[in-house]
Amino acid sequence: MTPIQAVLFDYGMVLSGPPVGAAWKQMETLLHADAESFHAAYWASRDAYDRGVLSGVAYWQRVAAALGEDLDDTTLAELIAADTAVWTEPNEPMIAWAARLQRAGFKTGVLSNLGDEMEAGILRRFAWLADFNHHTFSHRLGMAKPDAAIYRHAAVGLGLAPAEVLFIDDRAENIAAARAAGMAAIQYVDYPSFLAVMESAGYSDLLTL
Repeated sequence: MTPIQAVLFDYGMVLSGPPVGAAWKQMETLLHADAESFHAAYWASRDAYDRGVLSGVAYWQRVAAALGEDLDDTTLAELIAADTAVWTEPNEPMIAWAARLQRAGFKTGVLSNLGDEMEAGILRRFAWLADFNHHTFSHRLGMAKPDAAIYRHAAVGLGLAPAEVLFIDDRAENIAAARAAGMAAIQYVDYPSFLAVMESAGYSDLLTL
């Protein structure tokens, strides 16, 4: 086994926790939509937003149009703020572990599918993101997980071969793609399960840094 020299974290559902329900409801209210209709419109163009095909403004205009709504500047700003709030519930145990790795001089990175306004929002809210050695945010590159090239980009950004990187993500397809790109990878479900899988995979030394 190639020694691991860096840990690469997904952002959503790894460094952040489950989505905040009140913020979902706020967006539904702003667009006068029921939950089912809102979520259909929200996710239909999300990949294009994450890949930078759509800016945050264009994305929300498309969501609103799908729901038969027009957006003024105030509502647009409120939607962007609420969308950020959905994905900024901190996952404290994983954030604390990342900080321990950093204090020990271990390389850390973030690889996340994010649109431009989401990136700006999380960077404003979480100063600790600046402590990671490298950020790979999908909208900047015009690609997204599980594209093979985005994993290679993240490894290059860390100055390492893929085999020297341990990637952590909540989605099985992203884990499979990371492994296909040559990385070690562990799927995150919840913190107790994560600790158990790290132990069984032989990475317990990283947990004690």
